[in-house]
Amino acid sequence: MEDFTNETIDTTQLPKFEDVSLSVLHPDYWKVTLINLAVFFLIIGTGVGFVLFFNIELLAFLLEISIGFGVLVLLVLFFSRISFKKKGFAFRTHDVLFRHGIIATNTLVIPYNRVQHVALHEGLISRFFGLAKIQIFTAGGSSSDIEIPGIAKEQAENIKQLLMGKIQKQL
Repeated sequence: MEDFTNETIDTTQLPKFEDVSLSVLHPDYWKVTLINLAVFFLIIGTGVGFVLFFNIELLAFLLEISIGFGVLVLLVLFFSRISFKKKGFAFRTHDVLFRHGIIATNTLVIPYNRVQHVALHEGLISRFFGLAKIQIFTAGGSSSDIEIPGIAKEQAENIKQLLMGKIQKQL
C-alpha cells in the first residue's frame, strides 16, 4: 500500500470569495421590479376595493385599511430595493458566485462540475427592457440551484454559452 498522507490545510491561505468583485444587476431590472409590484398591488387593491364595496360595515375602517395598505406598499418597496442592491454575481475560472438576501446575505458558490443544466428566461416585462434571467440547475438539488435575474439579454446568452461549454467539457 502506498504511503498515505493527510496534511492539514492552512485555511487562512485559501482564496476568499468575499474579495471577488461582483457584477450588479442591470439598472433597468429595478424598473421591471417596480412594474411587477405595481401590477401586484393593483390586483390586491382592486380585491380590497371589492370587499369594501360589498361589505358596507368595513367602510367604517376605510382610513385604517388605507393606512395599512400604504404602509405595506412602502415596506415592500423598501425591502425590494435592498434586495435589488444586494444581488450580485460573478463567473470565475472554476465556479459561479451569486449573492442575495435582505437581512442576511447569502453567497452561493457553485463549481462548474456541479452544473447540470442552464436555462435562459425572458419575462414579458423583462423582454421589453431587453433583460433575461439565467437559471443554473445543479447536481445538489433545488436548494443549490440559482436564478440570476436582470441581466442584459446578450450578456445572458453569452453566460449560457459559457456554462454550456463547461458542461460539454465535463462529458
